[in-house]
Amino acid sequence: MDSLQLESSNKIFGGYQKVYSHASSELKCKMNFSIYLPPQAEGGDVKLPLLYYLSGLTCSEQNFITKSGFQRYAAEHGVIVVGPDTSPRGVKIDGDDSSWDFGVSAGFYLDATNEPWNNNYRMGSYLNVELYDLILKAFCNVVDPNRIGIMGHSMGGHGALVSTLRNPGQYKSVSAFAAICNPSACPWGVKAFSGYLGEDKSKWAEWDATELVKKYNGPPLTLLLDQGSGDKFYLEKQLLPENLVEACRSVGVPVILQLRDGYDHSYYYISTYIGEHFDFHAKILKA
Repeated sequence: MDSLQLESSNKIFGGYQKVYSHASSELKCKMNFSIYLPPQAEGGDVKLPLLYYLSGLTCSEQNFITKSGFQRYAAEHGVIVVGPDTSPRGVKIDGDDSSWDFGVSAGFYLDATNEPWNNNYRMGSYLNVELYDLILKAFCNVVDPNRIGIMGHSMGGHGALVSTLRNPGQYKSVSAFAAICNPSACPWGVKAFSGYLGEDKSKWAEWDATELVKKYNGPPLTLLLDQGSGDKFYLEKQLLPENLVEACRSVGVPVILQLRDGYDHSYYYISTYIGEHFDFHAKILKA
């Protein structure tokens, strides 16, 4: 824990919602992450399941912990929940704050290969290697390394799906709210991939869940996709969950798509169904 700086701690539903900062070697800057330690973690004498939650465009580690109400369900199930930030902060690359869907708060959970982004925008390795290892070491007394799942929203749903498919077996369960399911085929993804990865679309496929699932050969896995029918970004074809469902079915990977009548892209929607997602993850992680 010597490398971690406690930024805040609040008691909620019998556990503690904490935010820590640390110096990231992958991103070359100071990063925050949130961690909810449910009441079952008190005393440190039991190993609990862990869930990662990845936030979407324009978000930080704060949005989920203040708006979703997840702590109630994490406490009920005895699940630790970690939420990283969405991009490097304060690295000051020219153009990193000129639009809301690229650069700051829009790291897309990938490893950039294009200059100047490739020096700092390495959210894929940060999440799945650096932060992953840091959590296992810093909270080794309460985290069960064999029971880890991941979930996310929008850009973070993309990140959760891609992280799972690129690292078979690392995450035992995965779900996503309003995920960007086929970024190679939507305006958000084309903009991000062109900027971070260049114009070689074979590189894009390495960070696209719809393409990755076609060659998935890891442990058995069920994808849970959740989508509001009134989501403007769904209607504008930014999310494309049906493309991922079709790809899953073409290779026999189990997939569930919950279409929620009238719900939008906001945390009002997420808070309505977050309990169902915790039930889904708990059933797998506590089996």
